[in-house]
Amino acid sequence: MSGKVYLVGAGPGDFKLLTLKALDCIKEAEVLVYDRLANAEYLNLARPTAERIYVGKASSDHTMTQDEINEVLAVKAKEGKVVTRLKGGDPYVFGRGGEEGEYLLERDIPFEVVPGITSAIGGLCYAGIPITHRDYTPSFHVITGHLKDETKDRINWSALASMQGTLVFLMGLSNLNKICTHLMQNGLAASTPAAVINWATRANQKVATGTLMTIEEEVKNAGLTSPSLIVVGEVVNLRDKLNFFEKRPLFGKNIMVTRSRTQSSDLKAKLQDLGANVFEIPTIEIVPREASLIDATLNCLEDYTYVVFGSQNAVSLFFERLYAIGKDARALGNMKVVAVGSATAKSLEGYGIRPDFMPERFTQESIAELLERQLTKEDQVLMPQGSLARDILATCLEPICQVESLLMYDTVLNEGSKVLLKEILETQTLDYITFTSSSTAKNLMALLDEEQKEKLKDIKCVSIGEVTSKTMKALGLEVYKEATPFTIDGLIQCLCEA
Repeated sequence: MSGKVYLVGAGPGDFKLLTLKALDCIKEAEVLVYDRLANAEYLNLARPTAERIYVGKASSDHTMTQDEINEVLAVKAKEGKVVTRLKGGDPYVFGRGGEEGEYLLERDIPFEVVPGITSAIGGLCYAGIPITHRDYTPSFHVITGHLKDETKDRINWSALASMQGTLVFLMGLSNLNKICTHLMQNGLAASTPAAVINWATRANQKVATGTLMTIEEEVKNAGLTSPSLIVVGEVVNLRDKLNFFEKRPLFGKNIMVTRSRTQSSDLKAKLQDLGANVFEIPTIEIVPREASLIDATLNCLEDYTYVVFGSQNAVSLFFERLYAIGKDARALGNMKVVAVGSATAKSLEGYGIRPDFMPERFTQESIAELLERQLTKEDQVLMPQGSLARDILATCLEPICQVESLLMYDTVLNEGSKVLLKEILETQTLDYITFTSSSTAKNLMALLDEEQKEKLKDIKCVSIGEVTSKTMKALGLEVYKEATPFTIDGLIQCLCEA
């Protein structure tokens, strides 16, 4: 029984420019065949069991020929599998999707095509260059930049030069000189505005502007390489006015995030929306404790008068087990709920719980000061937390009433990040590293050798709060800035101000 193939346009690179239908195809795929221009983060959206096959092509460096790619699609589909062919941009805009569709049709393999945003339009937009504008151009034209065989050049240069439209050349950086020369020889003025956009729509986007006469030199000076697209026309002059993408507060900044993978998504997404190029290095891993030990306590919640949640992880694991034993938020009906921090409070609200108390400063010391005025000797306090939680709160409250710690999880070193961390430190120039807890700082240092630790001296380290800062300093890390308030949003504001 034959499967099915989806020829999917992944857009020009910005993660959020993927269409909803393309997302469905990725999630449905049993086999994911992808190229170098598709955002690698899309792979994380696929089911864990999906087979991933890289078929990327760079100039003169093809992982597979087009014939081999066609055959992969056909073979996997004939195995009865759902295959998603993930292509940068749009499958039918110089993406060879038409050829793949014909190949599948000839073999009676069903397929669908999902359009994507082509870099010819989306890439120009993110560079502040509208592909059309009624004051500047009556048309636009998208042309292949591959001009390898001059004897078979099928481009009508004279027509292009005479149309007064916006000209966009894809995959043509190596032929930039030929393109500019042909256009000038066929009548376009040497002073015609031109631009080259490298890694369009991504956080590492770079743009060089000039004229047909000067653009090649500008590209060399800017150090632009493939993949890049070329745009020629008067609309290039609008870049200074309409360049919204590169004016975001963290545009082009390389920032390392060290939270656990389950926690980092919110911080990562917010940083990316502000223009940052984010490197996710989960230095910590959250490992839930033995369920039976937790469940025994959860079955006796009526014994407690206060419950103090010190982290989002404690909240999520607490309710996961509460639901597993057939209970819900009503089990906390006789208890006062305390949240250490706005993020923990927000997590509680997701389970229908609004905390009764939350200190202005998100530390155990502040919680202790607040509760010391509330508690009596008849109270019993339950503290769901991780194994690395500080014991300040328990120490302060035990003279007043009974306090019990409920260990929900262990925070352990994520050894799996070691190779990636080494690669990033060796190949990237990092501007900032963010630390959201003492454990992220301790574990990062545990993953590094002495030579790698030296490299951290050239990177600005930003802390989420005073407790984390104290740990960082003890580890020999210089705290460049400390967030106020001690929250993810405070950390992000700190980076923007920096």
